[in-house]
Amino acid sequence: MYGTNAIQLVKEIANGEKGQLTAFSSNLFKDVIAECSQHYEDLQKSLRKMQEAGIDFQTQNEDHYGFLIHHLSLLRNKRCLMTYMHSRAEMLRNLIWKVGYEIPEEIEEKLSHTEKEYFKKHSEALRSYMSRVELHLDMDMVPPKDPYIKVRVLDDMGEVQLPSFNTANFAQHSMHFLKRTDAEKYISLGKMEELTG
Repeated sequence: MYGTNAIQLVKEIANGEKGQLTAFSSNLFKDVIAECSQHYEDLQKSLRKMQEAGIDFQTQNEDHYGFLIHHLSLLRNKRCLMTYMHSRAEMLRNLIWKVGYEIPEEIEEKLSHTEKEYFKKHSEALRSYMSRVELHLDMDMVPPKDPYIKVRVLDDMGEVQLPSFNTANFAQHSMHFLKRTDAEKYISLGKMEELTG
């Protein structure tokens, strides 16, 4: 039946956990694209047949309804594909605010090549804009009481270049007193934890 695969893509987004990316359904996506191509070819055949027979498009016969079925099926499939891609792109844009400009490995495995490129280019555009206006939009909206925080390193990271152009050796379980802006990226990735008190 026409549209079954396209509807399955939309259901995948609708039934998934809100804000959580599932693995990109490349086989299903390709099947919908193939169905769209077939609808387009059938649409062109119907159009040529109607033109060769000199049938007016307003004449309601089997050719008219065949043309209409393929046209509407093509439009519906395109809408489903756009919904699927738009929803995933929106989740990727929101991901930047949660984890920073680098995709965690467990999320990167779920993305298609084009989604990885989209994330990279969106991150670059956002960084470029923030440097141009000299405003860091990825900072806390409420200013912290102290610009420095105490952190514990959870994963051994070795020698690391910090955004403030300092370097630090982040050995596992070591504690550091860092600028909040230097530590936020690693805290969001789960490589550090903020020590309070």
